Amino acid sequence: MVQTVPGVPVNLDTWRARAGRLPSALAEALDACAARVVNQAECCDVLDLLGVLGCDAQTQAAALWFELARVDPVLWAARRAGLPAELQRLVDGQQAAEQVWALHAQRPPQGAAEGLRRLLLAIVRDLRVVFVLLARQLARMRAAALPEGERQALARLTRDIHAPLANRLGIWQLKWELEDLAFRHLQPDTYRRIADLLDERRADREAFIRDSLAELQRALAAAGIQAELAGRPKHIYSIWKKMQRKALDFSDLYDIRAVRVLVDSITDCYAALGVVHSLWPHLPGEFDDYIARPKANGYQSLHTAVIGPEGKTLEVQIRTHAMHRANELGVAAHWRYKEGGSGDAEFEAKIAWMRKLLEPRGEDDSTLAAELQTELLEDRVYLLTPKGEVFDLARGATVLDFAYLVHTEVGHRCRGAKVNGRIVPLTFQPQSGDRVEILTGKVAEPSRDWLSPHHGYLNTARAKDKLRAWFRKIAHDANVAAGRGMFERELKRLALTHADVNRLPAHFHLKSHDELLVALALGEVTPGQIARVLQEAAQPPEPPAVTQSGAPVASRHATLDHSALRIEGIGNLLTTLARCCQPLPGDPVRGFITKGRGVSVHRADCGSLARLARRDPDRVIEVSWGSAASQAYEVDIELRGYDRKGLQKDVTSVVSNAGTHIIASSSRLFVHTGEVEMRFTLRVRDFEQLSTLLGKLLALPNVLDVRRVGVG
Repeated sequence: MVQTVPGVPVNLDTWRARAGRLPSALAEALDACAARVVNQAECCDVLDLLGVLGCDAQTQAAALWFELARVDPVLWAARRAGLPAELQRLVDGQQAAEQVWALHAQRPPQGAAEGLRRLLLAIVRDLRVVFVLLARQLARMRAAALPEGERQALARLTRDIHAPLANRLGIWQLKWELEDLAFRHLQPDTYRRIADLLDERRADREAFIRDSLAELQRALAAAGIQAELAGRPKHIYSIWKKMQRKALDFSDLYDIRAVRVLVDSITDCYAALGVVHSLWPHLPGEFDDYIARPKANGYQSLHTAVIGPEGKTLEVQIRTHAMHRANELGVAAHWRYKEGGSGDAEFEAKIAWMRKLLEPRGEDDSTLAAELQTELLEDRVYLLTPKGEVFDLARGATVLDFAYLVHTEVGHRCRGAKVNGRIVPLTFQPQSGDRVEILTGKVAEPSRDWLSPHHGYLNTARAKDKLRAWFRKIAHDANVAAGRGMFERELKRLALTHADVNRLPAHFHLKSHDELLVALALGEVTPGQIARVLQEAAQPPEPPAVTQSGAPVASRHATLDHSALRIEGIGNLLTTLARCCQPLPGDPVRGFITKGRGVSVHRADCGSLARLARRDPDRVIEVSWGSAASQAYEVDIELRGYDRKGLQKDVTSVVSNAGTHIIASSSRLFVHTGEVEMRFTLRVRDFEQLSTLLGKLLALPNVLDVRRVGVG
């Protein structure tokens, strides 16, 4: 945590006397501001913080010029023209930020989005503005000599923007203190309760840490490892957050007692880890290697938890001195003020992320503030092109998602991908720092299978929209034909060729069967959704058959009631099914309280619901389907393919991972053709689950066909 030394200067003259000889840019700013800036103690704190972050004289001078512009606009206007354009740009960025802070405090229904865009634009023009904004906010939070209402607004602003921004850029020294101070003002009772719990046994805890450090120091020295050891401060906000996230009591937290080990090299990190684990038994599941796989913001360290002296748990963090400096300062540790410096992929990734927030979006402006919070907190992966360009994606995106992010045409022409020089499937999910090369063909030939959710090719909405747009451009008749082929295959695969399909278009709010086929071809309606609707209309099956194992097979049917919804903690209310995502019985769902239409029920992954929840989180409620969700069906499936080693193991693994249960199974090998036939009796939740399972089985190597059997 950054703290100024005792006896911090109360004005700029004493700060200058303590600092000694200063660069001309900063000295000029001090001369102009010393007699005019009202809150000079706060300015001194800001300058100290910027110095700790390693900011140059231009950045420190810009912080002072901004204070002068605020208290004496006339003098600033007179001096502005004589300053370098770089300094003017840094001050302009701070002035834009002040306007946004006012908008954030007022939270008006309109206009906030434009203000946030101005802030982000100012930040991206020169990243040093971020350091000034964070330092000034921390100085204000430390003083907090404001009326209660203003102090609360300042704390909310810190919690919503500054602390997440410091976290995203990896500036831990500021991040922890910003979070703790905001938490203290926003939830004073909880803050005091945790602080009191920390103070109760502080003497015992400090004695335990001293004994642990001495024992560990002796063990490291005996192993020939030079190390610097210290107790690690635990921050109150992080304690509270862990208690909330893991539903733990204060006494159950294992890392209240923690030490940090600093060594010279990565080799020493792992050697020190070996010493720790040989000295004390480690807790299973409590080890994280952030050196081999750093966090998205560049954080690197080894984390382990052990049962230390007296049988008490102890957290140990191990890192190099260089890692520690980088972890504490984040992007500030890598900042290059001179043009022409060598490239830094991690630093450039931060710039790429910030630029991403500025891209035109086109959605409702009222959701931008919530989206800023989401972007700040969401886990991202930073990927490199062969030319060294940096792109960022949500964690879990595939290399095919990456292809569409690079360029829509690259996605359409994608034929394969290499990650770090190794060929990978299009479903491969790269990690931060991976270098991804997309292999393309000469013409665009995307596959409709890419839209199928159970194949896992695309996981981002942007890529799916681009692909759907491509298929919409081709002839209507081609889409109808493709949809008809998919539709007929699904009916045949589920043994529903005689099912009544006349009600399907109306169920999906479509006018004709051809429109349904087009929606199916474009991935707007999935085969699983169709299977679920057909299940409702299916006729009772023939009497149970008997499998080769002697187990009866009954394909039971039950009518699903769309209105069978339970609203948690409230009881039954008027409900409507949202047209945007068309939830079906069995889908994970959530509700949103509308004005005049009761509870609108959405699929849990609905994008429209996510936007509504960001805007009005208090109107989101938990709902669930009624008795239909607990029904189960027993079905027979038949799989045909060419025999190979491990085929049956792969099939049973897919069945198990799909959450279905195998009741009976049999297999038959045709030696003269090399084909194998497998039959399984399964218990499934509904036909959508069965449809998804059949699709995954068909995707296995050597599998030729898989379908439902035993139905007349």
